[in-house]
Amino acid sequence: MQQTKEINALFSLIDDPDEEVYQTIAERIVSFGKGIIPNLENLWENTPSPEVQEKIEMLIHQLHYKDLTNDFIEWNKNPYHDLLLGALLVAKFQYPDLYTTPVLQDIEKIRRNVWLELNSYLTPLEQANVLSSIIYNYYNLKGIEISYNHPDDFFLHKVIESKKGNTITNSIIYQVLCNLLEINARIINIPRQMVIAFFHSDYDVNTYKGHPQEKIHFYVDSISGQAYSHADIETYFKKISVPPVASYFKPMPNQRIIQILLQEVAKCFTLPSNQYKQDELLALAALLD
Repeated sequence: MQQTKEINALFSLIDDPDEEVYQTIAERIVSFGKGIIPNLENLWENTPSPEVQEKIEMLIHQLHYKDLTNDFIEWNKNPYHDLLLGALLVAKFQYPDLYTTPVLQDIEKIRRNVWLELNSYLTPLEQANVLSSIIYNYYNLKGIEISYNHPDDFFLHKVIESKKGNTITNSIIYQVLCNLLEINARIINIPRQMVIAFFHSDYDVNTYKGHPQEKIHFYVDSISGQAYSHADIETYFKKISVPPVASYFKPMPNQRIIQILLQEVAKCFTLPSNQYKQDELLALAALLD
């Protein structure tokens, strides 16, 4: 972006102590769009005042957030709601300059390794065993407890980099691979858990009128890759004293999965200094209602 007299004038007023004046200037700077970010970065490098640097950092964040909001609106409008793209958009909240190609390449490597082991004669349980063996043994993806002290556990590129993910991110990786391999397995959200349900090939969430559990072969725990039977799930529901109603066994729409991911990431930013991040993440989640 060409520096103009107006931009220079706005930049000279960033340190104005009057909050109202500053807000007016900030709104005008943000209205230029992310093309102004290099100018702001240059200003940051040449500014000795930590307070002004902080204001510049916040302006850059606002520009990235405005851009991300538009990306989420477009993602939400698309009828397909690509799950991998949605998860990477969530990661871009904290890592706006995220380069997604390495993530896509890593997912493709895992998909190819699984595909080489599959054939049309395998039962759904045998397919699940191949998937889990490649993901958790060969690729070494580890499952960890949800911790709101570690936001990176919720960002897909960091999970793939560290090979450690929680129940949400591991479930997303598992379902993305099933989608790519045309395996009829989807995330379901039973209370306090996310598990993968392997559905019968004739199950259609839009037309089937019975209890969806009747159309599930078995379940897979995304933390370990272990398969669970119907009896295991029934025991779990009894243990937590919750009735196993039909809604818990329906495949979760991709929009809802990403909405939960945003809501969970928001719980990582509870300090007063990070309250704006929590508010922004919840606002993005609300876009997906």
